[in-house]
Amino acid sequence: MKFKYLVLVLLSFSFLFSCNSEKKEELTKKEIAPKDFNYVVEQFADVKILRYQIPGFEELSLKQKKLVYFLSQAGMAGRDIMYDQNYRHNLAIRRALEAIYQNYEGDKTTDEWLNFETYLKRIWFSNGIHHHYSNDKFKAGFSKEYLNNLLQATNTELSGEAYEVIFNDKDAKKVNLDASKGLLKGSAVNFYDSNITAEEVDEYYASIIDKNDATPIEYGLNSKLVKNSDGTLEEKVWKVGGMYGESIEKMVFWLQKAVDVAENDAQAEALKLLIEYYQTGNLETWDKYNIAWATNTAGDIDYIHGFIEVYNDPKAFRGSYESVVQIKDFDMSKKMAVLSENAQWFEDNSTLMDAHKKKNVVGVSYKTVNVASESGDASPSTPIGINLPNNNWIRQQHGSKSVSLGNIINAYNNAGGTGRLNEFAFDEAEVETEIAYGKLADKLHTALHEVIGHASGQINPGVGMPKETMKNYASTLEEARADLVGLYYLPDAKLVEMGISPNAEGIGKAAYDGYIRNGLMTQLIRLNLGDDVEEAHMRNRQLVAAWAFEKGTKDNVIEKVVKEGKTYFVVRDYVKLRTLFGELLREIQRIKSEGDFEAGKALVETYGVKVDQAIHKEVLERNSKFKSAPYSGFVNPVLTPEMDTEGNITDIKVVQPSSFAEQMLAYAQKYTTLPSVN
Repeated sequence: MKFKYLVLVLLSFSFLFSCNSEKKEELTKKEIAPKDFNYVVEQFADVKILRYQIPGFEELSLKQKKLVYFLSQAGMAGRDIMYDQNYRHNLAIRRALEAIYQNYEGDKTTDEWLNFETYLKRIWFSNGIHHHYSNDKFKAGFSKEYLNNLLQATNTELSGEAYEVIFNDKDAKKVNLDASKGLLKGSAVNFYDSNITAEEVDEYYASIIDKNDATPIEYGLNSKLVKNSDGTLEEKVWKVGGMYGESIEKMVFWLQKAVDVAENDAQAEALKLLIEYYQTGNLETWDKYNIAWATNTAGDIDYIHGFIEVYNDPKAFRGSYESVVQIKDFDMSKKMAVLSENAQWFEDNSTLMDAHKKKNVVGVSYKTVNVASESGDASPSTPIGINLPNNNWIRQQHGSKSVSLGNIINAYNNAGGTGRLNEFAFDEAEVETEIAYGKLADKLHTALHEVIGHASGQINPGVGMPKETMKNYASTLEEARADLVGLYYLPDAKLVEMGISPNAEGIGKAAYDGYIRNGLMTQLIRLNLGDDVEEAHMRNRQLVAAWAFEKGTKDNVIEKVVKEGKTYFVVRDYVKLRTLFGELLREIQRIKSEGDFEAGKALVETYGVKVDQAIHKEVLERNSKFKSAPYSGFVNPVLTPEMDTEGNITDIKVVQPSSFAEQMLAYAQKYTTLPSVN
C-alpha cells in the first residue's frame, strides 16, 4: 500500500510540509537542505514541479551505483505501460502532442499555444488525459481548428476516437467508484474490455477463487480481462511474449544486469524470481518473489517494481505499474526501527476486538530511504511512504517492508509557504502547535500508518480478501483503517518512551487539528464545486473526520465555529477524539474481518462521498488568493554513466534536469517501448 503524499501531505503541502519551525528536532537535523539548491522547477495548471536530491549516493561503491542505475533503467523501461493502463488512447495522444511540441515553428506566444502546452504537461504529469487525483478528463483550452492547424503544420497524425476524445464528453472519468453509474462502464481505465460489466467480473472471479485457500494468489493483478467472441472472459497476461511484452523484455534486460551487481545472494535470488515472474506471468512466482523480497532486509539498496497497487481498478484486482529505486538512510532508519520492534505491543494495545488482533505480528521492517528514481504510478506524483507486499497472507506469515521516502518529504518541506495554514487554522495557538510539531507529527503518522496500520488486524477464516468482500470500497476502508491506527497512537506516551516523539500532547494536538481541518475543509480545494469525493484517500480522510465530528457532537468534541464570516472546525477535547478514533478503528476492522459489505458501504457513502456545498464554496473562495498549486510532483535526477574507452562504467553521476518538458521529451525518446495501440 502507498501512503501517498496526499494522505497527510494533503493537510496540505502548505500545512505540514512547508511550515518553518524554530524548533529543530534531532530527527530532522539531517534533512535541512543546502540553501543553494533550487527545489522548484515550474508551476502550471494546479501542479507544481519540484526536484529532489539523493543524499548518500556519492558514498556508494561503484558496484552499488551500478545497481541503482540498472534498477532505474528497468523502471523507466516500463513507463509506457502506465499510460496505456490509464487509458487506451493515451499513448497515441501523448505521442502526437509531443511531435507537435517539438516540431511546430509557428507563433508560440498565443493563448492557444500556451493552453496546448499546459494540456501536454498535464498529460505528462498524470500519465494520461485524466487528472491524477480527481480522475476527471482534462478539458482542452484550445479549439479543434487550432489542433488541426498544429497537426497539419507538423505533419502529425491523430484521428478517430483518439482525436475526438480530446474534445467530447466520452470517457470523462478514469476511475468511477459510483456503482450506480456502472463501475466499469463509467471508468475509462484500460483494465477491461468495454463490453464487460462489473457483474461479469464478479462472476468470473467467484468461479475461480477458493475463499478457503489460506494462501491465495493476487487474482487478476497482472492482466487485462477481455471478452472473446463466444462471450467467455479471458485474461491477457502482462508478460514477456504477452501483453506489454515489448516493455517487459526491456525491463528484464536491465533486471538481469542488476542481478550481476546485487549486494547479496538473497537480493540476487529475489531479482531472479522477479525476472521469472515477468517471463511467465505466473502469480505463484510473484508470491515467491514477494516472500524473498520482504524477508531480505540486508543491503543498502532496495527497490519496488511491478504491477502493484489496485487503486486505479474500480474492481480492485489489477495492479498499476510502478517502480521506485531507493537508498537506505542509515541514521533515520535506526531511529525509526523501534516502531517495527514494538509492532506486537501496538497490536496488543489497539482497540480491535481480540478475535481480530494478530497473535504474532511477523517481520515488519521499517526504513527511511532516499529515492534515486521513480517511474510509472510513482512518478511524477509520488508516495511519501510505502508498505508492501499487499498480499495479506504473505504479510501475516512472512512480514512486510515499510519505507518512508525521506528525501521526497524533505523536498516538500523546502518548497512551500505557510499562507494556507494561517488562513484555515482557527487561532494563533493552532498555528503555533502546527509549526512546532506538524512536520514531526506527519512523519510519525506516515510511519505508524505504514508499519503498524497496514500490518495490523486479521481477516476471519473463510471470509475472503477485502477486494472480494468490500469491492469498490476496499481501498477507502483500508486507508481509513491505517490512518486511524496512526491517529490513535500519536498522542500515546509510548512514543515518547520509545524516544521517537518529543511531546505526546503536542504531537497529538498537531496531528488531530490538521487531520480534522483537512478532512472537513482544506482537501476540498482539489475538487470542483458540486463534485462528490471520489478518490479513495480523500474519501478516507473525510469519512474519518466527518464520522468523528458527528459522533462527538453531544460532547462538543469538535466544534464548528464561524468567526468573522469564516468557518473553522475546532477540536475541543483531544482525549475524547482519540477515543472516537479508537471506536471507528475497531468498527472498520470488524467490517473487514467479517466481510460486512453493507456496513462498509454505509460508512463510506454516509461520511466519505457527499460534500457540504456551502463549506466547499467557502473553502474555494478563501483559497483563491493563494498562488501555490495544490498538487506537487517531481522530475527525477538523471543518473548518467561515465565510460572508459572499452565501454565499461567507471562512475554514475547525478545531473538535475533543467525543465519538466526536457525530461519528459527525453523519456519519450529513450523509453518508448510500446506501440500506440495495445
